[in-house]
Amino acid sequence: MLTCSKTYRDIPFAHRQPLHPGHCHYIHGHNWSVRITFCCSKRDENGFVVDFGNLGYIKKWIADNLDHACLFAEHDPIKEAIVEAFPDAFKPYFLPDASCEGIALHLWEKFSRLLHENEGKRAWITSIDLWEDTKNTTRFEASREHLEELQL
Repeated sequence: MLTCSKTYRDIPFAHRQPLHPGHCHYIHGHNWSVRITFCCSKRDENGFVVDFGNLGYIKKWIADNLDHACLFAEHDPIKEAIVEAFPDAFKPYFLPDASCEGIALHLWEKFSRLLHENEGKRAWITSIDLWEDTKNTTRFEASREHLEELQL
C-alpha cells in the first residue's frame, strides 16, 4: 500500500472534558497538530496519492472551524450556558467527544467527506495523528468498515 501524509501544525484551540475529575475538567487550550495519511487505489496522472497543492479545502476547514475555537462535547451539560453567557468570548465548535481520541475520529470523518467530495473515491484517509502540543498524541486508523459506514 502506498501512502503519503500532510501535517498541519500549531492550530490553537481549546477544549474541556466535562466528566474528568481533574484539571482537564476546565477549559484549556493547546497548540494542536494533525497529520493526515492518505492512501489510494491508483495514483493520479502525476503519480501522486493526493496532490498536496490541492488540499486547500482542508486547510480552509481547519481555519474556519478549529483555529482559535473552543471545542465542546455534545454531552457537556453547561456548553450552552457558557456560550450564551459570553457569546463574544468563544468560537464554539460542537462534536460528539472533545477528548483527543474523539477529536481524531471526528477529524477523520470530516476530512474523509471533504476528500471524497473533492477527489472522488480514488483516494481515502487511512489515519489521523493528533497531537496536543508536543507531549501527547493519539492515532485513529481507519478500516474498510469505517469507510463503508461513511458510505464513501
